[in-house]
Amino acid sequence: MRLPRLRGVIERRMLVSYRVEPEVLARQLPAPFEPKLHNGKALVGICLIRLRGVRPRFVPEGFGIRSENAAHRAAVVWTDAAGLRQEGVYVRRRDTDSRLNALVGGRLFPGVHHLAKFETNETIDWYDIEVAATDGTTRVHVKARFTLDWPADSVFATCEEASHFFASGSLGYSATPQAGAFHGLELSCKSWHADALAVEEVRSSYFDDVAIFPRGTIQFDNALLMREIQHEWIGRPDLCCAANGRAAINEAESSRKPATEQDVEPVAAPGLATPRTRTHAADL
Repeated sequence: MRLPRLRGVIERRMLVSYRVEPEVLARQLPAPFEPKLHNGKALVGICLIRLRGVRPRFVPEGFGIRSENAAHRAAVVWTDAAGLRQEGVYVRRRDTDSRLNALVGGRLFPGVHHLAKFETNETIDWYDIEVAATDGTTRVHVKARFTLDWPADSVFATCEEASHFFASGSLGYSATPQAGAFHGLELSCKSWHADALAVEEVRSSYFDDVAIFPRGTIQFDNALLMREIQHEWIGRPDLCCAANGRAAINEAESSRKPATEQDVEPVAAPGLATPRTRTHAADL
């Protein structure tokens, strides 16, 4: 799907990650995607991102769009039509509070976007975010605070190691109503810096579903925070799964680097708290 480059500012991007048994995630991934592993585990997560000033490059920032967005995603690898291994993320669902994003997503802009209500309560070092899709299928709640510590049981040794892993997954392919077809979108950041977050509560109606992720096969791993990042969104050719299981794209994409790496129950995070009702405090 072609679109002009869009630029803007990432006000806040929270990446909440879980480690999953590879065979469990593999059952949830459509061809041609396979889990990307780190220290023997697959990685999935929720991206909670607030954007401002998103507009075509030639449009002044004051005319840009501000919105809250959420994505359920998985780190993946796949084999392209040339037999080369690629890496990125598979996005199974995108939610947004922007009616414009929901209207044009999957039509004029890569990726189907579902309308959702976002309730946020944030300070410089504290974040409380709830997402409820208007179609009733998806709910997310995350409470986290800034920290200099790193989870001792994470599959990543340091915050920097985790940041590097996710920085290499800038190309995302989103599910579409057409089986075997995926919309491509690349995030290009002018700088990349992520801080650690201590998560006190994390709930996802998808990742908490024990019918999909049986007990003991998925655990909270870590959370990262990015703030005030200049960026661009770049549409990439759609990807279609060929009969041989390899990915075919509408145009050559040989410039991509190959990969190098190696019912509902909340997934526990340190200090898990009981959800509370809050009022909306802030407006991706």
